Amino acid sequence: MRLAETKKNFRVAVMASRRPDSFDGLGYRGRDNPLYGPSYPVRSAGAPAELQHHHWVTTPPDIPGSRNLHPGDRTPQYDRPLGEPGGSGAGWDAPQPSVPPGGMFVEQLSRFAGFGIGLVSLFTENVLAHPCIVFRRQCQVNYHARCHHLSPFSTVPVMYSITKAQGVKSLWKGMGSTFIVHGITLGSEGIISEFTPLPRELPHRWSWKQLTGHLLLKGLTAVVALPFYCASLIETVQSDIVRDESSSGLLDCIREGLARLLGVGAPHSRRLLPLSCLLLPAALHAVLRYTVSSSVQRVVLWFHQRSRKPRADPSNPLDAYFPELVAAWLGALVADVVVFPLETALHRLSLQGTRTIIDATDGPVAAGTSGSPLVLPVNTQYDGFSDCLHAIRRKEGGAGFYRGFGALLAQYALHGALLAAARTLLRLLLLDGKSS
Repeated sequence: MRLAETKKNFRVAVMASRRPDSFDGLGYRGRDNPLYGPSYPVRSAGAPAELQHHHWVTTPPDIPGSRNLHPGDRTPQYDRPLGEPGGSGAGWDAPQPSVPPGGMFVEQLSRFAGFGIGLVSLFTENVLAHPCIVFRRQCQVNYHARCHHLSPFSTVPVMYSITKAQGVKSLWKGMGSTFIVHGITLGSEGIISEFTPLPRELPHRWSWKQLTGHLLLKGLTAVVALPFYCASLIETVQSDIVRDESSSGLLDCIREGLARLLGVGAPHSRRLLPLSCLLLPAALHAVLRYTVSSSVQRVVLWFHQRSRKPRADPSNPLDAYFPELVAAWLGALVADVVVFPLETALHRLSLQGTRTIIDATDGPVAAGTSGSPLVLPVNTQYDGFSDCLHAIRRKEGGAGFYRGFGALLAQYALHGALLAAARTLLRLLLLDGKSS
């Protein structure tokens, strides 16, 4: 027993005599290392007593953005006791600053305000305003109607009579196909921009080459979506009186678009124009509308930046979201007004030869003996885009290009009214949250 203890003590003494002076117990650090030179505290049997009681826990260097970032050269671990401000226990024991309930409510409201306002704008533009889009397109292709509906006040009685005779859903027909066309447009734009050098978005400082490629991308996207746009147009203006609900489905837009693209399916009239005759007006309509809308948005936002108060709060949702929404609303309005004649010609060319039957847009004047509005076939005979423009101007005058313009005004008036109502409601909620 004594012999074993003597051997153990001798082995410990030999290991202590062979241990280097720079051995710290965590790994060997040579004295020739510049990071651990003579100034580095050593741990050996001959070191002073104050160094032997030093805490031998090394810490990683301070990383910007990490939790151990401190203003000093090194990260102190044991400089402050637990529970004191800045110590390792401060995150647990120190009291956190309290947020008043009203400020928390305002913060949460500001966080979700952008999503809610954008959702209201999107819902209004694509759902609530769809009846105005349906009636506007019917007026554009009804070339023999006596009433042009240039005012929004003349559109309401006719839309009411159609709804009374065919049901409420008659003004929301083709809404699913419009979403499909939007999806095809966005998807084709993304695919073309990925496989071509055409930029999908313009930088803040763009060149003429980038602008030309960007507009070319918009034109190619409209060309790709053209056959599906024509199928969606037919579903939008087709009267529910002659529509077969049992054979219609949500994907009819895709099927009819592919059928027209490939030239198969149900036989059409000889007056049906090939898609090659619609490529120029479709691309011109898309590029011109996008250019006008983007330009108006930039101008409106520029004027807003110039006239904005210097004390405007950027975190206020009224100042952060509504200027862009108002600029987008005004840009879309001006763009639709500018391209309205071109859109009228494009819709007439797209429907020619498809044997589409639409509702009569003259309202109660054209009502039959049963009290329901009459239906009319679309029998145009245009040879092309230029012939369509000349024929409309010669036979119908300048007002013929703006048939259904009142429905467009009603559409944007409804959109603007809902945006104003959402802004007023949000302002009241913000004032209520701040007061509480």
